[in-house]
Amino acid sequence: MLVRVQNTAGAHAEKVLIDWLRTWKGSGDPKGVATVNCSLFHGDRLYPFDAVVWTPTSCVVIEAESLVERMDGELQVPINGPWRIGDKLVSFEGGDKRTPLDKSRDHTFALQNWLAERGLGQRVIHGAVLVMPPPGSKLQVQQLWTDPSFQVLIGDEPSRLHEYFTGLLSRGRPQWSANDVAWAFRGLGILPYLPGPEDLINEGFLGPIDVTLWHGGPQQAQAEAYVEEQARLEREAAADGPRFHVPAPWFSPGKLYPRRSGQLDAGRSVMRIMLMLGMLVAVLWVVWFIIAGAIAYG
Repeated sequence: MLVRVQNTAGAHAEKVLIDWLRTWKGSGDPKGVATVNCSLFHGDRLYPFDAVVWTPTSCVVIEAESLVERMDGELQVPINGPWRIGDKLVSFEGGDKRTPLDKSRDHTFALQNWLAERGLGQRVIHGAVLVMPPPGSKLQVQQLWTDPSFQVLIGDEPSRLHEYFTGLLSRGRPQWSANDVAWAFRGLGILPYLPGPEDLINEGFLGPIDVTLWHGGPQQAQAEAYVEEQARLEREAAADGPRFHVPAPWFSPGKLYPRRSGQLDAGRSVMRIMLMLGMLVAVLWVVWFIIAGAIAYG
């Protein structure tokens, strides 16, 4: 996970979140890029985000909150209204009158609408509230509503956030490209924090690369060098390949039902086989028709 922090002087919950994200370096950890303490100006209003995390399959707006005092029990989270543990109201650091869920919904919908106005509305934006309890607290979450786009997590240990992103990865499909992430960074005004294209590709984001999206940022030279290197490799591969290459027509099984890298799609495999068999039967029928005509009228 690539972590980009705009302002390190954040609240305790944000500092813990940064530390957790920076430990995701292993092969089994979620991949992507996280921006901490960024903001969006949309609809004549400023929306400060504690963190926005892009992965190849999702985009998550994280609201990190710390409890004021140690409390044990079941944290009841209604769709509207204050949060409670039993009969006691829950207070968070900062003194905001809005609940973390209210802020999460405002920020998530703002980013979703902003992307939709720029042609990226088909991508679902998730909202996650990470509640950091004081040490020794024993809390469980009871969400009094069901919405797969929003989740409340207890931040008593790093594994809970890790499992949340792992679950999103298992349910999603690659939909965010390196160009989409670069475009979002430019639009949010955080171009100086945009990673190089090679770093994004290594994190699993899709290509190809539009180098102009990196122009004006500190990674412009790296982006241009990466694109030039990829073009050189393609030229070498074309030179080493067969001199006479007949491209497959548009109606070939491989183009109508292409294979997806890293995925086993039984439906596409069956359709490719059925189409190949149908073409073979059609060719044999034409050959039989020609031979029968030659015998009959020869």
